[in-house]
Formats: sequence, C-alpha cells, structure tokens
Amino acid sequence: MANSKPHLLLIPYPLQGHIIPAVHLSLKLAAAGFSITFVNTEAVHHRLQTNGAAHGDIFAGARAAGFDIRYKLVSDGLPVSFDRSLYHDEFMAKLLHGLHRNVELLAGRLPALTGLIADTFFVWPATLARSLGIPYISFWTEPALVFSLYYHMDLLRENGHFGSDDNRKDTITYLPGVTAIEPVDLMSYLQDTDTSTVVHQIIYKAFDEAHRADFVLCNTVQELEPNTISAIQKKKPFYAVGPIFPTDVGRTTVVPTSLWTESDCSQWLNSRPPGSVLYISFGSYAHVERRELEEIAHGVALSGVSFVWVLRPDVVSSEDPDPLPVGFREETAGRGIVVQWCCQTEVLGNSAVGGFLTHCGWNSVLESVWNGVPMICYPLLTDQFTNRKLVVGDWKVGEGFNGGRGVVRREEVGKKIEGLMKGKEGERMREELKNVRGVLRAAVAAGGSSGRNFERFVQDLKGWGRKV
Repeated sequence: MANSKPHLLLIPYPLQGHIIPAVHLSLKLAAAGFSITFVNTEAVHHRLQTNGAAHGDIFAGARAAGFDIRYKLVSDGLPVSFDRSLYHDEFMAKLLHGLHRNVELLAGRLPALTGLIADTFFVWPATLARSLGIPYISFWTEPALVFSLYYHMDLLRENGHFGSDDNRKDTITYLPGVTAIEPVDLMSYLQDTDTSTVVHQIIYKAFDEAHRADFVLCNTVQELEPNTISAIQKKKPFYAVGPIFPTDVGRTTVVPTSLWTESDCSQWLNSRPPGSVLYISFGSYAHVERRELEEIAHGVALSGVSFVWVLRPDVVSSEDPDPLPVGFREETAGRGIVVQWCCQTEVLGNSAVGGFLTHCGWNSVLESVWNGVPMICYPLLTDQFTNRKLVVGDWKVGEGFNGGRGVVRREEVGKKIEGLMKGKEGERMREELKNVRGVLRAAVAAGGSSGRNFERFVQDLKGWGRKV
C-alpha cells in the first residue's frame, strides 16, 4: 500500500451483524479510492475457517477484483476455542478491557493512516485516533433513532426514564428529533434497572467516545428517519449512507462473512407457490428461552403455513443444540425445513417467501424491507425493541405480539402467522411496504440520498486535515 491513496483502518465489532455491513462499507470505500486495512479478531476468523467460509485472507477475491483492501487479525484476549455465546459477559469484559491494546500495537505497525473507522460500540476509538493524530469515524450499524437515544442517555437519566430502580413509564417527548417514544420501545439496556453490568459499562464508555467522534456513518436512510437525523446533525457530522449490503443479492459476494455453515434453501423454495412460505430467524446473537421457543414452534405448527426456520445451534444455549418440542419436525414434515443457517438475503429475495417472523435485528429489517417482505416482530435484546417501533409504529410494515417478550402464546403466534400470510393484515402491510421499499431502494439508486451523503462524507474526510 505504498501509494498516495488515503489509508483507513477499519475495525468491526466482532459479532456477525456488525461484521457484514463493515465488510460492505470497506468495499464501498475501496471503490471510492481508499486503501483499507480491515481487522477481524482471531476468533471471528477461526469461525469463518471452521465452517468452510474462508481459507486464509477473506479479501483475497476482492483484491483480485481490484479492491485495495488488506486483512489483519488481532486477539480479543481469549482463546479462539472459548465459547463466546455461552460465556457472554466474560467475552464482553475482554472487549471492554483488553482489545484496544492489541489494536493499538497493530496500528503502530501499519503504513501511515489517514483515518480510523471503528464500530461505535468500541470503548477506545476516539482516544486511539487522537493519539495517532487522525480522525475517528464512528460506524453505527443500527438506526439513527437508537444512536440518538444512547447519545442522549443523560437526558433520559435526568428525567427519570433511565438509570433508577423505578424508571418512569410515561411517554418520552423531550429528546431532540424524537417526537415521542414509549419506554417499552427503548433498547433493552435502557429499560434495565440494573445499569452496572459489563454491557452497560461498554455503552457508557462507547458513547463518551462517540461524543468525540469526528464523523458518524450510519446504516440508515435519510428519508426514513429525517427528524432524528437532522437533530443529530446539529451536533455531529452524521451521514446516512444505508442500506449497506450488496444489492445484487445471491452467491456472488466476494467476501465471506458467515460465522455458521449455510444451507442452500433455493431448491426447496423454488418448489413452493409465490408468497406461501414464512421465513423464521432470530438472528446471529440473541438467545431465546426454551419455553418461548416451544410456544412459537407450536404456533407455527398450528398455522399450517409452509416455513423455512433458521435455528442456530446456540439460539437457546450452546448446551441445548436441539430445543424444538418433541414431535414438531414430524408434525410439520413436508411443509417446513429447519436449517442451522442460510444466506438470508437470498431467502428473502425468493418469490416464495411471503412473510418474516423476526427478532428485528437492523440488518434483518433492512433486508426484509428491501425485498418487500412484511414482518412479525419478536424482539429479544438491545436495539430490537426500538427497531420494532420503526417497523410497526412508524412504517406500519410489520406487527408485534400482545404483551411483549416472555408472554408469547402459541394461539396468538398461529393467528398472527395466518393473518400475515393469508389475511387482510398481510395485504395492508404489503401495500405500505411498496412505499417504504421504494424509499430504501431510491436512496442507493443513482442520485439517491445515501449516495450523495457518502460522496459528501468522502470529501469531508479528505478535507479533515485542512480543518484541524
């Protein structure tokens, strides 16, 4: 990389849902004339190798296609064999206390850097960037609404909606750019009464660093969150550049990112009528209680609907790899398949899929809207509750369950699925989706807002050194 290109160090949070948009952001930046050094943890790379997704450098194919991206690994401080799902808090503690030193050592060995792009949830990027004399670009992989809520934790605390043993339950109306939000729609960590956990410590420190970011790149669309984004932009250079995923979906992606072995569902889906299949996935990170999973499974069986269910081995626990109720597979034989993992964009893009029972992870929401697939929302953790507010309350392209997490009942699950797949509620959501999908696609089309915002970011970043 001994050339005149600006050189960016890019580090995703070591979780599947953060790695995927970071990889595609790297490709986007390389196409715009940057040299990129992309950093994964050794544990993430080990997972990619173990499931056969990668052999060595994951960007080798991208470089062969002309993208100037180099690939480096650092240790997160734990053995690669350590079960980061089962022992989540120990993993998070290492990210809080240990990873930054290894990144700092790596940065000192690289050719001259002109910027650091790091996931907003890291607790050290602004400090490291200042020590290197380069700008910190905070990469936010969730909606602007969630960024704003974390950014204004002080206001939520001052007003009694966060950080007390008895948080207020009334509507929140005082946050800049957020007309109104109910406490049940806050991220799970802002609903907690115990705010001393390792994850809370990460959030506090990460947003101290985010307040010092020179730029924020956000995987959202200006037209979908205009008021929230405008309010943030009064305080911080904030660029809505989403959706950041390959728009030519299929198996042509040049960089492997899947931490699980993928099943190809296309042959089975191609044998099904259009719009007849429900896709079910609870994402790559959060866990479901066995009792919840059993109620959902019974509801799926009651609905009579065809389905593809992604059930990763640790969705309940690494120690409980097959949590489906006894007899479920036999009862649904012939109309459903259960797989460990799949290419989600490919499945959602298949014409047979007519609905998505989802945990409401942000990547899943964007991919579902992109493909015009309405949602049933069952959030489990973190931003997923706030994402549900956007999907159900603001855009009206999905619906939730009564009573929220932990009280789901099989009868309601079955009825919601039937309404989505065969009823008027599904028809209504599909009509709403036409507009929201159009907005999402227009943003990344020629002349769209996300393209313009990305170009403005590139120019602003290149001009950073002349302003300081």
